[in-house]
Parts: sequence; structure tokens; C-alpha cells
Amino acid sequence: MNNSVQSAIRLVTASFRALLVLTLVTGVVYPLLITGVAQAAFHDKANGSIVKVEGKEVGSSLIGQSFDLPKKDPNDEEEAARPDPKWFQPRPSNSGYDPLATGSSQLGASDPTLLKAVKDAKKQVAEFNGVPESEVPKDAVTGSSSAIDPHISPAYAEIQVKRVAEANGLDEAQVAKLVKEHTEGRTAGFLGEPHVNVLELNIALKKLARS
Repeated sequence: MNNSVQSAIRLVTASFRALLVLTLVTGVVYPLLITGVAQAAFHDKANGSIVKVEGKEVGSSLIGQSFDLPKKDPNDEEEAARPDPKWFQPRPSNSGYDPLATGSSQLGASDPTLLKAVKDAKKQVAEFNGVPESEVPKDAVTGSSSAIDPHISPAYAEIQVKRVAEANGLDEAQVAKLVKEHTEGRTAGFLGEPHVNVLELNIALKKLARS
């Protein structure tokens, strides 16, 4: 066997060994290490920030969800969803809050379809909450880029206070206080906008209604 063939074999053998070692390190050891650290130091976040009430999983603080009335006909897939007046409502979702189908509608700001949808939604939100259309904030009628944003603006939460209080037989001031207590400021003091997590707010609302 000449030297060139031997060199080629050594090179292939060394490459295979390097591939095997790197596969084990980056494909097995590293993921297991990171997973272990995440489970130990950030157990809640590593498992999807699941929210539980009385031991039952009710959702994730990272993923928005609907708070609608039960369908009149459970088998009718075309029946329009009806928001439940007892709960604070999230912003619209193009994907039905499906985490496996995230993304916006991709319609441009001047698209007639989008403009009509926003106009109709604005009228519905205003009527549902008993406020003038001028008080309806943007996030009440437009979805987020992910379609599963779990937060709404304090302004959207505030226009829902009266309706939620009346539907639950609660004092309006109590519900307004609840909104303020669940309003989070900008991240690090300057990133993003103040926001309210709808799921966490509704959980607190349920506790208040029971007390």
C-alpha cells in the first residue's frame, strides 16, 4: 500500500472520529447539559410557563387564548365565536391562538380587506364594551405579528372594566384596581410598552368574584 493511500485512510479515519466526537458532544452531551441546567434553574420557563389553578393546567402565560361563550351547537364548526362578557378579552388572533400556526395575516396597512375588518372589529368592540369607537385602542382590533400574544394594553383592559364588573356583579373600582395590579411596565424600563397578561388577569378576576 503506497503512502498516498495510507494518508487517505488516516485522513478518513480521523474525520470519522472527529464527526463521532462532535456528534456526541453537540448532539447528546450539550443538549442534556443545557436541559438539566434549565430544569434546575428555570423549571417553570423551561416547561412552557404553564399556569395552573387548583392543580389544573389552564394555559400558558406566554400564549394567548380565547375566552368565549360555549357554542350553541358543539358540532357546528362554522358557528361564530361569541366573547364571554364575564372575562377580559385578548387581542384578535389570525390563527385562533394556535401556537402551531403563528403569524400575521400578511395584509398591508392599506389593504381593503384589512381596513374593513378593522372597521367592523372596532364597531363590535365598542358596542360590546359600551364605549365610543374613539376609545377603542389599536390592539383591540389588530392581531400581533405572532397571533398568540398573551398581553393587551392597559387601555384595552380599562375599557373592559365596566362590562366585566357588571357581568360578574362586582364593584367597578375593584376590577379597575385589579387591572392596575396586573399592569406590567416596560421591560428593563425602556423596552416595549406597558402590558397586561390576560390569562393572569382573568385568574385573579375569578378569585375576586368568588371572594
